[in-house]
Amino acid sequence: METVKTVIAAVNGLVWGWPMLVLILGTGAYLSIGLRLLPLRRIPAAFGLLFRGRKPSGQSGEITAFQALMTSLSATIGTGNIAGVATAIALGGPGALFWMWCTALVGMATKYAEAVCAVEFREKDSAGNYCGGPMYYIKNGLSQRWHWLAACFAFFGVFAGFGIGNTVQANSVAQALNSTFALPVGITGAALCVIVGLVVLGGVKRIASVAGYLVPIMAVSYMGLGLLVLCLNLTEVPAAIALVIDSAFNGTAAVGGFAGAGIVAAIRFGVARGIFSNEAGLGSAPIAHAAAQTNNSVRQGLVAMLGTFIDTILVCTVTGLVIVVSGEWQTGASGAALSAASFDALIGGGDIIVAVGLTVFAFTTMLGWSYYGERCTVYFFGPRAVPLFRLAWVLAIPLGAVAELNFIWLLADTLNALMALPNLIALLLLSPVIFRLSATRLQDALDDQS
Repeated sequence: METVKTVIAAVNGLVWGWPMLVLILGTGAYLSIGLRLLPLRRIPAAFGLLFRGRKPSGQSGEITAFQALMTSLSATIGTGNIAGVATAIALGGPGALFWMWCTALVGMATKYAEAVCAVEFREKDSAGNYCGGPMYYIKNGLSQRWHWLAACFAFFGVFAGFGIGNTVQANSVAQALNSTFALPVGITGAALCVIVGLVVLGGVKRIASVAGYLVPIMAVSYMGLGLLVLCLNLTEVPAAIALVIDSAFNGTAAVGGFAGAGIVAAIRFGVARGIFSNEAGLGSAPIAHAAAQTNNSVRQGLVAMLGTFIDTILVCTVTGLVIVVSGEWQTGASGAALSAASFDALIGGGDIIVAVGLTVFAFTTMLGWSYYGERCTVYFFGPRAVPLFRLAWVLAIPLGAVAELNFIWLLADTLNALMALPNLIALLLLSPVIFRLSATRLQDALDDQS
């Protein structure tokens, strides 16, 4: 077993090394330039489309564009927004937050391109449900010699989901509630099993319905609390922002329990944790957007790109600034413990804030990733495998709550990177199609006429 762990650790270091980070950022930058910065220029218009509120008529799809975004956000707004930001700052210094922002800005183009391809090349399964995502835009958009990439993505997606989207989430919740409220991990696992099961067994429409209500509430509540903390310490915020920018280009000297970090560390951990949080380039979000009720792929692309903006530019920024303003990043703490200590230093009750936040965020992550894994399963085995997958998904939750998951974390993180490779290759090969569709359908998308 130790040999297996060593091999997986070596593969993880390779697939999450500089070549992967450069590939993800490079793909986003290339798409941004090819789209003439369309995602950045159209942020206000995208929010207008999202909140226009008109129920689509005569459109293909199963859920509304808003519900598709909320389903996507249910999977991306998670432990990365609390523990991931803290880890980036603990290892790379305050400057890591700046590089998280940069990752998000180019990641918006990647997420836009993913959703455009997902809607454009989606298909119906034998049960009449819409299927889409990297495996389908590889299958339907590229020549047959690339189809093996689709199978690779689906294979990695199923197993990565059971790790990063299921068992490790259940374990995070169980440990947080146990340390904060002394709640036995077995009870937490059983409760999550029942609650998640009630939603997941109802399929994408029930997942989208729950996500449509819960995700806005949780995101706004967490951001509202974070902004309240920052407002109470408003005089410290400008200095914190200046420190973030200065550290991004000059590194951070050792201070207190912080070991110090150079520019390379700030870039590496900021980019890696930014990708972990918003999933731009991993290929997961387009699986949800493929089910959206729209006949215009560009329109859904505009809505989809907001997921990266909301996740990183808004939610992660709040967490990051609270950590920097508090000064707790200098103590040597990391992960969720650093976030808890930061809130506690500024407003008190940090352990409760983080425990509740992690619980709700992890719960919605399990919902979103269950749909991703289900669609990957359908690609291999067809709709008949869905009931068995859903049952396996629910039963894995209590096991994850009580298990030691260091190896599962490592394996799931590795599989996540392996998901990204076929997806990024497909986006680069399909980029001429993405640019053409954006040029010919953008106005119709903005007019909301198709």
